[in-house]
Amino acid sequence: MNARAARTAAATGMSRLLSRPMLLLLVASVGGMGSFYLLLSVLPLYAATAGGGGVGAGLTTGAMMLATVLAEPAVPWFLARFGHRAVVGAGLLLLGLPSAVLSLWSSFPLTLGVCLARGVGLGIVVVAGTALAAELAPPGRRSESLGLYGVSLGVPSVLGLPAGVWLSDRLGFEPVFLLTAALTLLALPAVAGLPARRATRATGAAQAERLSGDPGVRKGDPGGRNGEVGGRNGELGGRSEDPGVRKGTPDGPLGAAVNRSLVRPTLILGAATFASGVLVTFLPLALLGGPSHLAVVALLVQASVAPLARWGAGWWGDRHGSSSLLLPAVLAVALGTAGLVRLESPVMVIVSMVLFGAGFGAVQNVTLATMFERVPRSGFGRVSVVWNLAFDAGMGLGAVGFGLLIDRTGYPWGFAVTAVLLLAVLGPAWHDRRYVRAEAA
Repeated sequence: MNARAARTAAATGMSRLLSRPMLLLLVASVGGMGSFYLLLSVLPLYAATAGGGGVGAGLTTGAMMLATVLAEPAVPWFLARFGHRAVVGAGLLLLGLPSAVLSLWSSFPLTLGVCLARGVGLGIVVVAGTALAAELAPPGRRSESLGLYGVSLGVPSVLGLPAGVWLSDRLGFEPVFLLTAALTLLALPAVAGLPARRATRATGAAQAERLSGDPGVRKGDPGGRNGEVGGRNGELGGRSEDPGVRKGTPDGPLGAAVNRSLVRPTLILGAATFASGVLVTFLPLALLGGPSHLAVVALLVQASVAPLARWGAGWWGDRHGSSSLLLPAVLAVALGTAGLVRLESPVMVIVSMVLFGAGFGAVQNVTLATMFERVPRSGFGRVSVVWNLAFDAGMGLGAVGFGLLIDRTGYPWGFAVTAVLLLAVLGPAWHDRRYVRAEAA
């Protein structure tokens, strides 16, 4: 190893992946997403058993995702105006406290109102958290940092999704509503340790720049693959990999959306979350009358595999490039959804959930890391908005669209149609991989 590489490696090594601000961000995210996932499959059951049927069940998820999509573009402005602490704290409260109202009064319009409030809180937490996780990443470890952040979003689903269904079946809905509110209150103290404003100056990349005496690192040497400033992950001083970004993109919350290199990852993520919205909303309903606890086990399996796949995809992406995983990840999501045509087979349901969880976790990390690679650091906030808009819009459309479809087709055919829609984005996934190779050449 030459002197320059040694100095850069030493600087990078001193930038820990799990810094104190990052740890507190993970704690806050676990609390917020725990409250989100605990009710994600419960509220559709609550609405359906109250007489709303499949349409009512779909509307609960759809209303929440609609509010999320509407709130997300405004989050960067709120962050700039009020800072991370106040904004993330408000998001946590909106995610949890409204659910306590449902333990006192019960009506379908009130349920939709609670879903709308939770949707706003979700939009705040995920946009602010995603941008902050990217800013806090040390040099050369952004994909891994995003994978670790993804685990903090996914681990609550491991317990929350199945636990919500199980607790509501055993204890009723009201205790689950109160537990949801308590989770967000417990996460609030962690918010006090978050950076008050943008974290760019405190990132590991900035620390490496100060510690390294190498002029090439200070100026942003574009040759580093995985950690030298200006490398493939877009660290400080580096140029964007996308020619359109180098020429400049419009300002504003959605400025990143006009970047053509972001269109395919956004479309692919939206298709995957469309299927996710279908599964988390309707799988418990589709399995009613089947083997006892199959829905709980299926949700547990999917929720356990997804965060592991998301972190694993981040580890792979930092070392070999994220784009190589995009096509197999989309294929796994499509096959996992198609397997649910055999709802009468518990083995097929579980295998399908393993495939879906692995593909869905990888799609989340790969699309997010790819989009961050294609914009400068100043565009991180806008990319976070666009990515989360695609995620939440896809989930909401999946829930509402499937709810309208199954009244005509039934669950097996509905899952088959969803799988066909996923196969349609294999083309964009293939073309995006070719685009990355052309850029690298």
